[in-house]
Amino acid sequence: MINAFRSRLSAFRLLPLPRRTLLLFAATAGIALAQGGYEAGTTFKASQILPPAMQKGPHFQVKESVPTTGYFHDFDITSDYGDISAEGRSLLRMRVHEIQALTQLDEVSKSEVFLKAAGTSVLNVGKGVASVVTNPEATAKGVGTGLKRFGTNLGRKAKRGAEDAGEAVKGDDQKASGEPDKSTTDKAADAGTGAAKSVLGVNSAMRRWAQKLQVDPYTSNAVLRKALDDIAQIDAAGGIAAKVVVPVPMIVGTTASVGGLVWGKDPEALLKLNEQRVTELGTPEKEAHAFFRNKAFALGYQTRFIAALHAVKVKGCGSYVDTAEEAQNERQVVFFTESAELLQLFHAKTPVSAILPDSRAVVAKTADGRAVILLAVDYVRWSESFEKSLKEILARGKSELGAQRFELHMTGFASAGAKQQLKALGVTLTERVPGLLPDPKPAAPAKTD
Repeated sequence: MINAFRSRLSAFRLLPLPRRTLLLFAATAGIALAQGGYEAGTTFKASQILPPAMQKGPHFQVKESVPTTGYFHDFDITSDYGDISAEGRSLLRMRVHEIQALTQLDEVSKSEVFLKAAGTSVLNVGKGVASVVTNPEATAKGVGTGLKRFGTNLGRKAKRGAEDAGEAVKGDDQKASGEPDKSTTDKAADAGTGAAKSVLGVNSAMRRWAQKLQVDPYTSNAVLRKALDDIAQIDAAGGIAAKVVVPVPMIVGTTASVGGLVWGKDPEALLKLNEQRVTELGTPEKEAHAFFRNKAFALGYQTRFIAALHAVKVKGCGSYVDTAEEAQNERQVVFFTESAELLQLFHAKTPVSAILPDSRAVVAKTADGRAVILLAVDYVRWSESFEKSLKEILARGKSELGAQRFELHMTGFASAGAKQQLKALGVTLTERVPGLLPDPKPAAPAKTD
């Protein structure tokens, strides 16, 4: 062994200097590749990656340090309504909007118009909101704490394990245990994480106030959900809502039209519409059934997701319903929902003929032979998991979609290493694709008619 090594070393020394330099460089590059050549997670500053309106407001402040170990920034928010965490810029935008909506609702409850219409009941609304503000246990439920981080695989859907399968049929087990069967309306309420009530009169009032505030009535935000519930019980007939102007910025874009469905239809009608649209997408009955049993997909998200796919309705959209069924928490649900909405926006400008089936990342095929990867993520760095997912997508895009060229469109931005590797692989990168919703702006004080 030693003699063989000495022999190779002697041969190396006899090579001309330029040849030795080239081999030495190749050996060094090989060592770097063997060690991975990947980029580690990093920490950004909120002031560098957020507009001022999302960094700080009269009733909230985002922590300056923003760790980013995966595809999303991890934001920590201190607010009048408790400490909140948001995994990803889109969830942060939503929470900031909800804080603004809560503030406006609190102001409205003190207005002269509200006082005259609600009488002594208005005091309960004010106390109800205030009590939740100071209740950390209520704040922690469903507002970002304790969530599993988003998975790193952007490729094929994971195989369902026995534990997941058992959870999917939990409803049938409840029947066997003697628990009473639930109506379609109550199932829809469960899908909304308890936000929707079984009494349709209250449902209507909650949706009416949610529309005034431009928020999702099926929100996972426990603070906002309680505030909507409180005011709905006082204003079940909707008379107060008609007299009050709430100056919360209007939602624009594709989400606005979906909001009309969520605010305007009762849970039962909305669920039936979603089921009909999924059938029209061609999702097999078994997979569609599993999707609708997924409690992580609250009815608001469910409607947005299905509406976006239905607006495109090309080959592969039905499969994406099955892929999204694996979502286990709100962060994952938001990823699938916003991916579908990115597809809808892209399709409106550049019609697509199909999307890659059984893929977490939406990969759209265009008429000119391109495969466009649409990623609703904050940040991409060159990591082992991203390389694996990307190369899988490229191989499948060529073999299954017949793609000749590849593009990556993302709502966030990529690291220097990721840009270099994407270029080497022949993938054209487009960063900071216009978001689905504009960043929030400070709202004006509440007004009354």
